[in-house]
Amino acid sequence: MQSTLKVALIQTALIWENPVENRNMFSVKIKDIPGDTDMIILPEMFTTGFTMNPERVNVDEGENTVKWMKEIAQDKNMALVGSISFKKKNKYTNRLFFIHPDGTSASYDKKHTFTFAGEDKVYESGTERLVFSYKGFRICPLICYDLRFPVWARYKGDYDLLVFVANWPEPRIEAWDTLLKARAIENMSYCIGVNRLGEDNNAHRYPGHSAIYDPMGSQVVFSEKDEVIYASLSLQGLKDFRAQFKFLEDRDHFSLKQ
Repeated sequence: MQSTLKVALIQTALIWENPVENRNMFSVKIKDIPGDTDMIILPEMFTTGFTMNPERVNVDEGENTVKWMKEIAQDKNMALVGSISFKKKNKYTNRLFFIHPDGTSASYDKKHTFTFAGEDKVYESGTERLVFSYKGFRICPLICYDLRFPVWARYKGDYDLLVFVANWPEPRIEAWDTLLKARAIENMSYCIGVNRLGEDNNAHRYPGHSAIYDPMGSQVVFSEKDEVIYASLSLQGLKDFRAQFKFLEDRDHFSLKQ
């Protein structure tokens, strides 16, 4: 079983409501990612920005992006992660896709839609948390506003790595930094956060602050620049830490009705 996971976080500005140009832009950035990388992580709604007008984008672009993700994953022999505006039947959802190197996929629909921006009126909320295994790591991917809700991200003996993809704006960036660190500490887990840069068409600014925290809450990487951020995570190191400090065994046990 593989004991390390090499990740690449792409932090960049997004082109507003333009999936074709965003895919082209990411294709260029991904081209130069080293071949020993295991997983590439893109921001939330990486083909459009955080739009509340998904009908402005051709409905086929959701499937086009999934096809593009599968082609990239297979060509690079790496997993690819990111969320997009995706139409299912007559409703839109903010859907995260995890594409394995062989082209198989798993998906997660954002549970906590951002009511402050009216996301709940445009996108259908998800109901199921996703946890899957990849390269020996058990991974739980979540989306932006989910970060504010610790019960949804709570460790249940089922994951080693939390991944948050986001469009998290500058005025509340201190909360982003603090909550990423908190989720790592309280769950004794690696925690990755990938945010975007730039300004969208609603004049919201995004400062990046993509980062990785280890289970002690120490910062592994952090960036405010337009760049690909690299890190290598140790599964054995995580297991050793959890075995030495068995804080998770003392956690409160409870269940919630959905």
